[in-house]
Amino acid sequence: MQPRNMSMSGVVDLAAVKAAGEAKQKAEQARAEAARQGVPAAGAARLVFDVDEAGFEQDVLQRSAEVPVVIDFWADWCEPCKQLGPLLERLAAEYAGRFVLAKVDVEANQLLFQEFGVQSIPAVFAVVAGQALPLFQGAAPEAQVRGVLDQLVAVAEQRFGIVGAPVAAGEAGEVPVPQAPPSPYDSALSAAHEALDAGDLGGAVRAYKNVLSTDPANAEAKLGLAQAELLQRVQGVDAQQVRKAAADAPGDVAAQIAAADLDLVGGHVEDAFGRLIDTVKRTAGEERDAARVRLLELFEVVGAEDPRVKAARTALSRALF
Repeated sequence: MQPRNMSMSGVVDLAAVKAAGEAKQKAEQARAEAARQGVPAAGAARLVFDVDEAGFEQDVLQRSAEVPVVIDFWADWCEPCKQLGPLLERLAAEYAGRFVLAKVDVEANQLLFQEFGVQSIPAVFAVVAGQALPLFQGAAPEAQVRGVLDQLVAVAEQRFGIVGAPVAAGEAGEVPVPQAPPSPYDSALSAAHEALDAGDLGGAVRAYKNVLSTDPANAEAKLGLAQAELLQRVQGVDAQQVRKAAADAPGDVAAQIAAADLDLVGGHVEDAFGRLIDTVKRTAGEERDAARVRLLELFEVVGAEDPRVKAARTALSRALF
């Protein structure tokens, strides 16, 4: 069976960005609670482990408060499982604590198989902060698996404040994996994230721009800047007045742009995109360009791989040409 990609981009929405600080606090509280109940920390736990129905609550749900848990549904008779399983285990060691791998034998755990709605195996899911996310089905190539795992790690950090923990040499019998050298921008990005979480939008914008001034292709900084600038634009506005102005004057481009920002912050992604595409259709010149540019900025906030962004790009092309 061909692997079925499940983009993580749609999981990250603007409401999550606004709540990033709260998510981190909740994650820390959940981590402390798990520690009180005797759940091992990510650094001291095995990176790859078998899980059954009886241990699912503790081994997966509770642990997902401190580290993303990837679940590999497999069976001994499944040939593609024998290709994917070792790959996932090797990557779990290589990622060294940024996620852990729980292996579920579907023959022995039919209830879990049914609860996750698995249609065929191998099937790979993740649980982050107690929430289940479908990743892919089938024996996917390594590059594709790495891409999905990278997205998962980013989503866990950006939405929930969950970053896992590095595994030290000799812990839990795992083979240590050399850690990649820290990025020269890690501290600057951390400062930007902290400013965003604290509501210091101006500081976050400046910090992200500082990173981009020396590394224009830095995807994390681009996303953070787009989010911070959007939140800065809607900060302190009278939402009711903005929406009334947009409803009263459909031809007022500035009013439609302001309402689209509010749409996106409120989680109404398709409404925001549709509003600006309609504005592009009925305008020309500088006004059309203003609506188009804002739409492209909102695409950055949601993520290029999000299916709503892809559909809106197609609609925008039709509107322009």
